[in-house]
Amino acid sequence: METQSQEQRSFSVIPIGRVETQVPDREISSSRSQLLSDIVIFPEYESALRGIDDYSHLMVLFLMDRVEGEIALEGYPRGDPTLPLTGVLAMRGRRHPNPIGLAVVDLVARTGCSLLVRRLDAYHGTPVLDIKPYDFYDAYGDIRVPAWVRAKQLNPGNP
Repeated sequence: METQSQEQRSFSVIPIGRVETQVPDREISSSRSQLLSDIVIFPEYESALRGIDDYSHLMVLFLMDRVEGEIALEGYPRGDPTLPLTGVLAMRGRRHPNPIGLAVVDLVARTGCSLLVRRLDAYHGTPVLDIKPYDFYDAYGDIRVPAWVRAKQLNPGNP
């Protein structure tokens, strides 16, 4: 197995905006299904929003810049030790090798550089890295998930 050089392993990205929400950090996860947030896009990227209002849903990539502690390659899903020990790339969470968040959100409204969205589990001030429209290409109805996900009913309608 080849190892990558440090130059091949590192890169940089720049934020295109930030998240604004009135919800305290500790309440973000529990209120996600109804949580309203604003994604404020920096003015120099406003023209990149042209046509975004035609979509009902968006994929938002953001930097989880407040992750504390060591990166873990394995752990218990949702911090629950009754669930099977699982590789970090086989579960959702904040302790991935790269702290990049991904959320599919409802686009409620656009006003200038601001997008009002529902279901974004990012803290106030979180840097937004990219936004992509969610369309039929991304929608899958028949997916396979581990038994522990089904048992815990960990789905978007039942966080």
